[in-house]
Amino acid sequence: MQGKNSSEHGAALHEQLTVVLMSHERPAFLRRAVRFYSDLPCRILVLDSSAQAQPADMAGQFANVDYQHVPQYGYWGVRAKLAYGVEQLTTPFMVFAADDDFHVHDALREAVAFMDANPDYGLCQGYSLMYLALPNSVNYYRRDKKVCEDYSAELAQDRVLEYMHQYLPPFYAVQRTELVQDWFAALPHDASFQWQEIGHTYYMLARAKARILPIPYVVREMNYGYSEHNTEIFHTLVHNDAKSVAERETYATFLAGLPTQVQAQDPEQGKQFALQSFEALADSLRTGRALTTELIFQSGWTNIASGPQRRFGPRQYVEMPFYNQAFFDQLTHFEFLLHAMPAGRVQLSGLEGVWTRQQNLMLARNNDTPESVVDRLWQAHDINVFNRTVIKHLAAQLELLVDDEEAQTLRDWAARLEAVSIEGNRATFDKTLSGRLLKWLEPRQPDAQEAESIARHLAANDGGPQFGIFLLDLDNDIEKLQVSLDSLLEGHSKAFKIVVFTTGEAPAATTAQNTLHFVRVTQSNYVDKLNQSARQSPCDWLLLAEAGDEFTAGGLLRASLELLGAADCRAVATDEIQRTAEGALVDVFRPGFNLDLLQSLPAVMARHWLVRRDVFMEVGGYQADFSKALEFDLLLRIIEQGGLNGLAHLDEPLLIARAPVLEENADERLALMRHLGNRGYKAKITSAQPGTYQIDYRHTERPLVSIIVPAGDDLPALQQCLQGVLLRTRYNQYEVVVAVNPNQSAEVNDWLGTYQHPKVSILRTDKLMSVPALYNAASQQAQGEYLVLLGADSEVVNPNWLESLLNHAQRPEVGVVGPKLIDRDGKVTQAGLILGMNGGVGSAFVGEKQDANGYMHRLALEQNYSAVSKVCLMIGKALFTDLGGLDSSTFAEGFSDVDLCLKAGQAGYLTVWTPLVQVIHQGEMPQAPNALDALREKWAAAFAQDQAYNANLALSGKGFSLGKSAPVDWAQLLA
Repeated sequence: MQGKNSSEHGAALHEQLTVVLMSHERPAFLRRAVRFYSDLPCRILVLDSSAQAQPADMAGQFANVDYQHVPQYGYWGVRAKLAYGVEQLTTPFMVFAADDDFHVHDALREAVAFMDANPDYGLCQGYSLMYLALPNSVNYYRRDKKVCEDYSAELAQDRVLEYMHQYLPPFYAVQRTELVQDWFAALPHDASFQWQEIGHTYYMLARAKARILPIPYVVREMNYGYSEHNTEIFHTLVHNDAKSVAERETYATFLAGLPTQVQAQDPEQGKQFALQSFEALADSLRTGRALTTELIFQSGWTNIASGPQRRFGPRQYVEMPFYNQAFFDQLTHFEFLLHAMPAGRVQLSGLEGVWTRQQNLMLARNNDTPESVVDRLWQAHDINVFNRTVIKHLAAQLELLVDDEEAQTLRDWAARLEAVSIEGNRATFDKTLSGRLLKWLEPRQPDAQEAESIARHLAANDGGPQFGIFLLDLDNDIEKLQVSLDSLLEGHSKAFKIVVFTTGEAPAATTAQNTLHFVRVTQSNYVDKLNQSARQSPCDWLLLAEAGDEFTAGGLLRASLELLGAADCRAVATDEIQRTAEGALVDVFRPGFNLDLLQSLPAVMARHWLVRRDVFMEVGGYQADFSKALEFDLLLRIIEQGGLNGLAHLDEPLLIARAPVLEENADERLALMRHLGNRGYKAKITSAQPGTYQIDYRHTERPLVSIIVPAGDDLPALQQCLQGVLLRTRYNQYEVVVAVNPNQSAEVNDWLGTYQHPKVSILRTDKLMSVPALYNAASQQAQGEYLVLLGADSEVVNPNWLESLLNHAQRPEVGVVGPKLIDRDGKVTQAGLILGMNGGVGSAFVGEKQDANGYMHRLALEQNYSAVSKVCLMIGKALFTDLGGLDSSTFAEGFSDVDLCLKAGQAGYLTVWTPLVQVIHQGEMPQAPNALDALREKWAAAFAQDQAYNANLALSGKGFSLGKSAPVDWAQLLA
């Protein structure tokens, strides 16, 4: 029979209930949760296992909040953390609360009242919804289905099976404290998240009855498609491998041994019942009997006065207790907190762009009027009404225009926002990439004194280089055009002439002699008009941009100074910041000229180059046949005319520009095919992802490759290495040379003494040699036209690995080719070597998934690096000999491979890194401080700035992250 439903609350709630609020490294979530639960007249016990404690004011802000900082438990110590927390409880009832969920306060009161009236019940809860917070809206998902609402069988076995049969996770239910304390006292210390959840359900139903009240109980955050702890109880229950079966058997035995109301004749019978309950739970999850995920309504909040506007899906589940005004009023309260104190990853990702656009709209502009400022602030207001900075600015401006009524409405709204949190969103925004980029840009312009010195210096050099800025306004968008023009006028450089190519009416009659000139064009003739303007331009350098692109304040000025002494430069790539479709900012800090990355990712690498005007004219300007790849085609023809000389890079962002959409682009593909044809290749171009390209050069020669492997002393590793080569290599024109020292281990010596394979030869040296010397000695015996230096502790993965290495090694401009190194878990261990990384020589992207794209897609695309590792490295034998092989004297202990690549680069050859070849290896760098010092001394310029990297990026951690903000050294540029 059902328990008694009592509306009498009996003792005060603070005497009955404790909310145990859990958090780990999520301060924004925690602040919001404390604000929400502090309204409940009961004790709130906060268990925060973050490394850093929350500020003291949060702990002391609410009288009923007991904040406890417990960093000793960490992320994986959740069992111990909860056991610690529940042992402190003195109230008869408790409820666990995650920092991202909202328990309906009245539902908690009803559940406590029910439990108080029914002492034979161990837990009570209602039905749950799921939510996903977005920048201006919240999506709600049906999570629970209608189930049997009372589990009151006197026989514990029946209760357990009935509940498992239509399983609603009970962890966040109101529970009897004594039972929870008993459970955590019994729970094994090493229990996984999955078994903690399964066992908790079993134990609570085995000890007492359970009730599902027909009320909305909790609104829980979505897990974004995967479990927060990367766990899944269904798989734990159904996997049939030996380990999973053994785990289930062990856990069933543990549960059967607990003192519960489950009656069993012997331990084996108890174990079998526990296993039966596991199957019932698995079947419930398999069939979706009680749980689902289905979007049922959306709630947008874009207007202060009207509040949230809800849009319902085609199906409404009226049997669930959610469709009533009282609950919707509760949701309004939840939503206000979600928007006023944003915290969710998806929400913050969307808000980053929103806040960036709002900040841009709040900036002062040339020729601003009070009316124009208010107009932009209203635009910012309409983007998101929960940004209190915008609201306050708008209220202040409206007061100036004597619009007191509207201003008061905004002030009241700002006060409501500040009532829940005085912090605002500024600190959160500053932590986003967009916020950090804006901060990073601030010091990169000269102060007044520096600007004066620069002006004198440029005046003494005929004014410095002049820039022809070609702005495409093919959509006739005057607002976007004004953004570009304002940014140029507000910048520190005035050494430019602007030509606007517009499909609309010119706002003024101008000529080519004017600083700002308008040219009327059509979609069919604008390329011809571009070339005509280039012919007429008096400027030294040309730059193509689009209406809406913003020029940074100091970018052109730095370019002027850098190009003063760059007579040999023909074209210069710069850095830029890109604005996504959502409005967020992303840094695109390019390497020095990188032929292979240019060919792999032209949409990103070929944009916004400064091209010397006479070079532009010599190669024939833009070609209308490649209208969707104008700059890429132009650069390829510049390369065809003059090779790779005179192509430079300036590590300074000139523009904040629209991010290109990576998509199939026929003009890019045709331009690349034309270029490769002119270089003598009948190449095949493929795309693993739209907008990216892989080139098969289709060399006709099939040269012999000599794979050199120093034996080492680890026989299993050597055997695995050789087996990998011999069994997986599809290319059959190869030999393997195993180089063996006199002091090799007896185990290795004995095995090699009997080992025979037609493709493998053994080179035994007369004297003890370092690893580099072994490679050198073996290279002299090698018969191949190409050498592969291969570590004995490596294992090749791809059957086509040699073909893929030869695809680049046979190009005349390429000297060295290396692969992506991964571990056996599919994580990157090395992806090209970067000079200066983490204090020495290191790799970026370590620990990333092997199929990740990485920064600027650089983990997925073929490109040039300064160096690759001799774990696996291909080089032409003739070049290896000409370079003197590996330096086995200076770099005997390490870095001879880096030195070899740098020598090849010095001789004019490229080093290519290809992710299409993957080799299993841990990727560790040698611990050889003396060799590293020698490398730094020999290649000081390369260490000062690795041309495959960027001075604006950090040389720490996984790399390719924004470096520290630093002012430009203008004095050095004037020296």
